[in-house]
Amino acid sequence: MASVLFAWGNWAVRRRGWVIGVWLSLLAVIGGLGVTMAGSLSTQFSIPGLESQRAQDLLEKKMPGAESGTARVVIAAPAGGTLTTAGHKKAIETSLDKVSGIPGVEGVANPFETQTISPDRRIAYADVRFRQSADEVSETSKDALSDAMDDARRAGLAVEFDGPVMESVLEGGELAEVAGVVIAFVVLALALGSIVAAGLPLLTAFVGVGIGVLGVQFISGFVDMTSTANVLALMIGLAVGIDYALFIIARHREQLADPDTGVEESIARAVATAGSAVVFAGATVVIALAALAVIGIPFLAVMGLAAAATVLLAVLVAITLVPAVLGVAGDRLRPRPRTQPRPRSRPTEQGRGAAVSWSMAWGRAVTRRPLLVLLVGVIGLLALAWPAKDLRLGLPSGAAQPVASTQHKAYDLVAEGFGDGFNATLTAVADTGAMPAAERQRAVGALRDTLALDPGVAYISEPVVNPDATVSALSIVPKTGPDDEATTDLVHRLREQASAFSQQGGTLYIAGGTAAAIDVSAKLSEALPLFIAIIVILAVILLTVAFRSLLVPLKAVLGFLLSVAASLGCTVWIFQNGHLNGLLGIPSAGPVTSFLPVVLIGVLFGLAMDYEVFLVSRMREHHEQTRDAAAAVVSGVANSGRVVSAAALIMVAVFGGFVFNQDPITKSIAFALAVGVFIDAFLVRMALVPAAMALLGRRAWHLPGWLDRNIPHVDLEGANLPTTEDPTEPTRNPVPTGHGASGS
Repeated sequence: MASVLFAWGNWAVRRRGWVIGVWLSLLAVIGGLGVTMAGSLSTQFSIPGLESQRAQDLLEKKMPGAESGTARVVIAAPAGGTLTTAGHKKAIETSLDKVSGIPGVEGVANPFETQTISPDRRIAYADVRFRQSADEVSETSKDALSDAMDDARRAGLAVEFDGPVMESVLEGGELAEVAGVVIAFVVLALALGSIVAAGLPLLTAFVGVGIGVLGVQFISGFVDMTSTANVLALMIGLAVGIDYALFIIARHREQLADPDTGVEESIARAVATAGSAVVFAGATVVIALAALAVIGIPFLAVMGLAAAATVLLAVLVAITLVPAVLGVAGDRLRPRPRTQPRPRSRPTEQGRGAAVSWSMAWGRAVTRRPLLVLLVGVIGLLALAWPAKDLRLGLPSGAAQPVASTQHKAYDLVAEGFGDGFNATLTAVADTGAMPAAERQRAVGALRDTLALDPGVAYISEPVVNPDATVSALSIVPKTGPDDEATTDLVHRLREQASAFSQQGGTLYIAGGTAAAIDVSAKLSEALPLFIAIIVILAVILLTVAFRSLLVPLKAVLGFLLSVAASLGCTVWIFQNGHLNGLLGIPSAGPVTSFLPVVLIGVLFGLAMDYEVFLVSRMREHHEQTRDAAAAVVSGVANSGRVVSAAALIMVAVFGGFVFNQDPITKSIAFALAVGVFIDAFLVRMALVPAAMALLGRRAWHLPGWLDRNIPHVDLEGANLPTTEDPTEPTRNPVPTGHGASGS
């Protein structure tokens, strides 16, 4: 691999004008398509085949208007007042009349007629039904809905909105996200020792991310996509784009410290060595994210493929655009010579480079007491992981929305006026098409009486029947809210009545937004073991090929699993158990986002393998040259510790900026990734990995002969590259000629 990338780097730097022009042209074209042909992003998460989704499909087919989007208008009188006074009632009815005249509105439920008024007459809600589905209702119609309620506001009433139509993509937190990029720039400047060099990874990363995110927007016009897919692609693409460029630029500047090294030769070697690790590590990220498509959940598959495409772009940018830009920068990136030069640290010389003195000291400290480091590290990570044993999965309710948002205020008002259960309304759908017509009404009535007996049910409505009387829908109000575990138990108990109803010839479904969230969470929980198995097998295979060892992959996988468990434990402790909520701007405690564990495992696996490859490849490089296993561990930490630490800090800064995003899903995923990267890089890769490698010694690099003969050789360290003294000197695996090397 290194030989091919050496030729590729030579070609890119010598055709730099052409390479830069192609990337900028691609950005312009994709950007234009993404802006002009972007589709709408959904806030709904559904999985075909689940009971709640089958019920929704049945309603849309048999009950006209069931697919229509709805918005809930929640109205509250001032403290001590009521909505039934003449002035308030008139203002509400005038406003709702205006709502009914909005284009696209099919019907408005007047709370004075439907009796959706709280017992104290202070809070009421009116459901507005649109002709289009929730995702198709335009922002103009939403604004018109808000404006139509001005008469009620002028009468001194509070007006808030909730419901599927009003679940728009939340924005905010942009300053924190920009701050994350600024922190990344500072880290780059410190790591690379140059302001110019620090700006290059940001510049190239923005090109790759711009193409990736705008490309995702363009594809959203043809594929159903959630808003989270776009944000995830942005987060991951920005983080890995900066990191991959950093690895190559850092290696380039390290080589340029030798005044005899030419710029073009150094760029080609940086692409061949650090670039090999980038390609290998990037491939693991892409495969891990693409693996989300194999667990049978469409919205998660789209999310994973969108993020994987952005990472693939980051890899291509790193091995093409980065060397081209480095070629333009030329000697400006060469480190300034010291007044009293000191010998540079080389992989075969321990401790002679001041630039790596702190990482050399750290490597020696960790390997001096490796067993103690392992015991303390593992116990500490298990302690962080402990809260994960109580992990509950779900989707954010109105309570998880920002406190200042209209959705959160509407949620609180409904809970205050009617009880928490009104925010978790379920729908019992009875399909009686196979029953004799004369039996249908009696069977549905008996079913209603049976469901109402459950102690968790606060209220159940009279059935609403479709025109041919084959489908009935009943609204069920639980006594507990959507995030309460008792509501999940209630859904399961209600579904147990399906078998008795089926004996009468009918089919019972329990549906609604809350039931759908429960179904999605259950499906994702079932898929999690399979996904973990895929990731573990993938890691073992890839790392065995890369390092020609069995113990190195097994150690890497165990460290990765510890990182995931600790990250989930921290996420549960904060988001589910409610600790530090005020500090992070979390409105209320609740279940962890249902697909967060799957996304965390996929993304963190790829990033963990990044650091594993960059760290252990330098260890292997030293070991191949000296056969000194102990010295190889210290040398690997010394030569890659600073870059790996900087890369991890950049990841943490970028993900950490998104923690302050207003969207609760983005916030929780960003937090889990930021904590996971920090734990994996600094506790696992920089502490536990060197300690484990020191304990394993030469055994770490053992590979059974039969396996050694049957797996391909992948040169990540550049052992087969031409020597510095004579770039044309033939090697065991010469640089290929032809088009790839024609520019040499």
